[in-house]
Amino acid sequence: MIAMPGFARILVIFAALAASAGPSLAAGPKAYVGNFKDSTVSVIDTASERVVATLPVAAGPDGIVLTPDGRSVFVSGSGAAAVSEIDTAGDRVTRAIDVGKGPQGLAMTADGKWLLVAVNGDDRVAFVDTSAHGVSATVPVPKPHTIAIRPDGRQAYVASQEPGHFALVVIDMATRAVVTQIPLDKPPRDLEFSHDGKALYLTLAGLAAVQVLDPANNQWGAPVPTGVSPHIAQHFAGMASGVVVVQGPGEVMLFDPAARTAVRSIPVGKQPHWLDLSADGRKLWVSNEGSNDVSVVDLAGGPMHTVQVGNAPRKIALQRTAATAASPAASADGAHAGGSAHVTIRNFAFEPAQITVKAGQRVSWQNDDGAPHGLAFKDGSAGIDLLLPGKAFARVFDKPGVYDYVCSVHSYMTARVTVVGP
Repeated sequence: MIAMPGFARILVIFAALAASAGPSLAAGPKAYVGNFKDSTVSVIDTASERVVATLPVAAGPDGIVLTPDGRSVFVSGSGAAAVSEIDTAGDRVTRAIDVGKGPQGLAMTADGKWLLVAVNGDDRVAFVDTSAHGVSATVPVPKPHTIAIRPDGRQAYVASQEPGHFALVVIDMATRAVVTQIPLDKPPRDLEFSHDGKALYLTLAGLAAVQVLDPANNQWGAPVPTGVSPHIAQHFAGMASGVVVVQGPGEVMLFDPAARTAVRSIPVGKQPHWLDLSADGRKLWVSNEGSNDVSVVDLAGGPMHTVQVGNAPRKIALQRTAATAASPAASADGAHAGGSAHVTIRNFAFEPAQITVKAGQRVSWQNDDGAPHGLAFKDGSAGIDLLLPGKAFARVFDKPGVYDYVCSVHSYMTARVTVVGP
């Protein structure tokens, strides 16, 4: 055994602790990566692009989603019968929610109140109440795989992989009943709504193209041709191009959503599986199942970075703001230090949905969505009727109290400002 100087030994111990389960040492928003074969989640600090924690979760993590405020992560264990819930403030698993056999895809409502789980082994979609931490209702769906909820919150589309009867199953979110089924020729893989809800992007096994559905009439439009084995296609708010992970060539392809043609392709790791966009909209984070790493792609053309994670990383999800987790910007009770706080409007949700400030502090809202929004406070205090994309609004809260508000355009978007004494 080679002797190691005391200081060097301390550095090695510190590095080991940083990569183990426990409170993370993140300075920026974090990325959560489900390592399928290890049954763990790697937590990455997006500022330093380093793994700061590794958390054991239910066997076979296959679906992963963050609450809109970034405070909780839900991870489905397809080799188990549970969804693991992670508290992002301390990066620890707080509970396992029993949902049934073989849960796979997950989807979250814009207000964070409901988690939908594709319970593949029991042929149903489970509605999990995120406050009560349990299943409140179920809807029968044969072999559900992945789920996408319309941005307006009215319907959920489910990829049903029942052999010989492949389909998209549409569920009414209010009645929790199947309203229609759209037959498919091939097994559906993933489906995602564009940020404005005007298109549903679907990938099918064995087809080198992304299918595009108009949810207004459930009619198919022209597809987006790709390389072999496209897996997830997205059109994020603030991006002119759509993006699709293409597993065969190991690349991310950017495409024109209107012309539905390729714009450019960016090589990433082996067998890329999933992707998400950074909070500032500048980087794509791509999980590579075949090379056990994550590619960090600079959309402006800068160098690509690689972060090593666990064995067979599949799903990845990014926080939109570091203020939703434990960080120097927030005190223990969630009150923000300094003289101001910021809320982002993105994907038809306020992020974070709950914020605490001190009396006399300024709160600003930035519309980073593709649709117009607004703020209407339930107590009648000052808001704004219309906030166009790219515009901002701010106000100072002088008196302590709880200020609930909604979007003046979309009343299902709810949030709260809590003002405490100075």
